[in-house]
Amino acid sequence: MKIVNIESFPIRVSNNSDKGRKINTKNINTAMLANTELSDKSDSYNNSKNITEPKRHLEIKSMDSYETIVKDMGEYYIDEGSNTSIYSKSHETTVVKIETDTGIIGWGEAQSPVSPNTSATIIKDIVTPLTIGKNIFDVEAIWHKNYAAKRERGHYTGFYIDAICGVDIAIWDAIGKALNMSTAQAMGGIHRNNVPLYNGIGGTIPEEVADQAEWSVGKGYKYLKMHLKEDLEKTIEIVTKVRERVGESIGLMLDVHMGFETFNAIKLGKELEKINLLWLESPSDPIDIPGLCEISRSLDLPIANGEWTRTKYEMREIFEKKAYDISMPDIARTGLTGGKQIATIAELYNIPVSPHVGGGGIVSIAATLQYSMTIPNFLIMEHSEQGHAVKSIILSENFDANNGTYNSPSKPGLGIEIDEKKLEEYKIKPSL
Repeated sequence: MKIVNIESFPIRVSNNSDKGRKINTKNINTAMLANTELSDKSDSYNNSKNITEPKRHLEIKSMDSYETIVKDMGEYYIDEGSNTSIYSKSHETTVVKIETDTGIIGWGEAQSPVSPNTSATIIKDIVTPLTIGKNIFDVEAIWHKNYAAKRERGHYTGFYIDAICGVDIAIWDAIGKALNMSTAQAMGGIHRNNVPLYNGIGGTIPEEVADQAEWSVGKGYKYLKMHLKEDLEKTIEIVTKVRERVGESIGLMLDVHMGFETFNAIKLGKELEKINLLWLESPSDPIDIPGLCEISRSLDLPIANGEWTRTKYEMREIFEKKAYDISMPDIARTGLTGGKQIATIAELYNIPVSPHVGGGGIVSIAATLQYSMTIPNFLIMEHSEQGHAVKSIILSENFDANNGTYNSPSKPGLGIEIDEKKLEEYKIKPSL
């Protein structure tokens, strides 16, 4: 069953379709709720506490008033408080379509939260010529052939691997459909039919973050992850407030987005140990392996990391040295083939896997669900209740979580149906 066509769709969807992403804050990469439900709840809370301070802003704000914090770059902006990443004002990603000589369609995604045309161009110019004509059941051989083609050019990671992975996911979708089974079954079998999720929250004002936490618990989530980019004292203040609001029965995690050097990451971790968190994520520079080892050795609190690490080759030193306790591969950056390899190696070192789902869209979510069902050392899957409306806008039917859980889809492959008219609607023009 040969691949006869590969097509990429670099798409951009306005976040106005979402429940809200607040960008008048240093935590600009986190979803902030802007729905009537939470706004009403906040008003009620303030009234019950007889608080006279100004109403907290939960609506989407213009960037114009926040030039000292956010540098506007047109479609993109950067947090000048940390300079760790460029962000898009919209949801951006690259959806991949493959077609076989039997008419089977497979869908994939190359995570491209910034510059989706870059991934699309690599797929068109490099990956497609190396992949057209191959049998879909040679999926692992296809991955390795594409990877090896760049060995002398040094592109072992980044956009090039993202492009390979977008095609890899699409092939696995086609394999499941060809066999009339889920991709998880095709990859080796199902370990679980129900996949627990945690919801992401964030902000700068303790009460606002606690509001989001309470809202999430009301939606059925038993696990929450805070995205914070504050100093040590403010971080502890926010985490403490959230813990007070939701109680001890809710599992809490914290992602500080590489915000601390080794010494202060350890200092932060010591304080967090008193608050009973499940993990501290991305405490420092992810390429500083010695520093991560020192943080992990110094804390009883588990360290989670790995969303930027795309291949088993990059993971070798990390696993050997136990640089962190929980591995977080992002399937739109590793592909299903690479993600399975990472999970297998992690199992050898007794390291659990909690797959990251960041800037990717609905195909990434569906692929990550299949991945979560098929690996034995799975822990919990990331999700964004707030961002799901935007991410799933290209679907022809709903693909929603329920009460903080995803159930095994009933359809073969990844279990989703893409609306190609929507893809064309949101497809962006080439940059050049």
